[in-house]
Amino acid sequence: MVVLCHVPMMKNGVSRRSFLASAAAWPGAPQGLLGNRFFTFNSVIRVNQIEVTRTKNVGADEAAEHTPENVAAMREAVESGWPGARMTWALSWRALEDGRPNYRRMREQVVGYHKKFGDEITFIPGAYFANAYNSREQVNRDLHEALEKVSALVGGGYRPRSVVAGFLAADNLRFLAEREGVHVCQGNIWSQYAVDNQDGDGSISYPYYPSREHFCKPAQGRGDFIDCVNLDGWTMDFLAARRAGFAQKFNSRMGVGPIETIYAHGSEKGLRQMLETTAAHFDDGFARNGFAWVTDIWEVCLLEQFRRKKGWTGMESLRQWLQGIRQRWPKAVCVTQGEFGLLWRRHFVDNAKLDYRFVQRGTGIGGSDENQEIRWFMNRDFRLALLRDWKSGGPEMVIDFTRYDLKAEEPRTLVRTWSLMNRLNQKGVRPQDRPVELRKLTVEEQALIRRRVPELFAR
Repeated sequence: MVVLCHVPMMKNGVSRRSFLASAAAWPGAPQGLLGNRFFTFNSVIRVNQIEVTRTKNVGADEAAEHTPENVAAMREAVESGWPGARMTWALSWRALEDGRPNYRRMREQVVGYHKKFGDEITFIPGAYFANAYNSREQVNRDLHEALEKVSALVGGGYRPRSVVAGFLAADNLRFLAEREGVHVCQGNIWSQYAVDNQDGDGSISYPYYPSREHFCKPAQGRGDFIDCVNLDGWTMDFLAARRAGFAQKFNSRMGVGPIETIYAHGSEKGLRQMLETTAAHFDDGFARNGFAWVTDIWEVCLLEQFRRKKGWTGMESLRQWLQGIRQRWPKAVCVTQGEFGLLWRRHFVDNAKLDYRFVQRGTGIGGSDENQEIRWFMNRDFRLALLRDWKSGGPEMVIDFTRYDLKAEEPRTLVRTWSLMNRLNQKGVRPQDRPVELRKLTVEEQALIRRRVPELFAR
């Protein structure tokens, strides 16, 4: 049964029913969540690598790498690989304001793509790490003013259905939902730890409604519910992702992202990794969960950076990956981030019935150990990961047991450490993070798991 939303009217006066109905406005849009394989593809247009505030930057000046030619090359690769695909463009604060000809033309381009293809145009605050450098109040101001700028840019009463944010604090997610009428946000980078400028491991990897306590924690009930679907930004190889940063010289972020795949391992091997990561969701994951979702973000600057360091842009690999998805799963749909999030929201009224399950064996590429198999169970109460050497027949060990029934709290100061770690975390960075057999957990812990996954104790 499809369940509609909780409140009949948004703060800006737009009917919730009409706002949700707009998710299916484009030809070919699926009418429901279950029975579908979803792919979402986002891109980011910015001026500096990390625009930590409106006036301060960290990292490289990327203005020269953002050109109308690169934007066109990316959009052409998407259309060539997946005709009719709709994608999401996120512009930084400076990209929205920059008066140089390149940026004026790129803004015109993405508006044209919205009109031609149905692409979504939205805002990215702080270049993925807004809360590591800004107060929650400042982030709210940035969100409010930038969303107004996006609406003015597109015209015709346009309003973004979602925001791209990397990480976003619970208070800011609540602001999006209650004050801006935006109910979908890429506000979580699943498994991110010891990479880039902010840590945020501890959440589930598929959509959920966040708690008011912590953006990584699924809301436990109406009292701490935030009506903003929290989405991951990059689908990960679960085996690579269990590592901390670059442990054992492997990149823990390997999955479908281009930096960790085609850039690190070459086009052929990288493409194979991307397709196998996709298959873990579109084959086995689809059978277990009733729907599947794969997502990715390619920044526009990557085209120039790949060309400079590798002699090629990676656009051919993007096209081949999309073609490969369509060939193996011809009924899969490529929709905007906002469309997908709103379809999920129509189906799930809260987190009570979340029951995500995944099984993945390593590809043998990078940190995806060929001899290892990982099983993930993710729901409102906890996330649980079990790892075993399937080739040698070794025992299955618990490597992550994150409880969501426990109190959580976000940092109140400007720091990079935003992870939610309690009982046992997959990264293995604390003394207590030692793998343990399932039946050696406490009686209370086993009871919590048994309520959700009783079959684990059947033997």
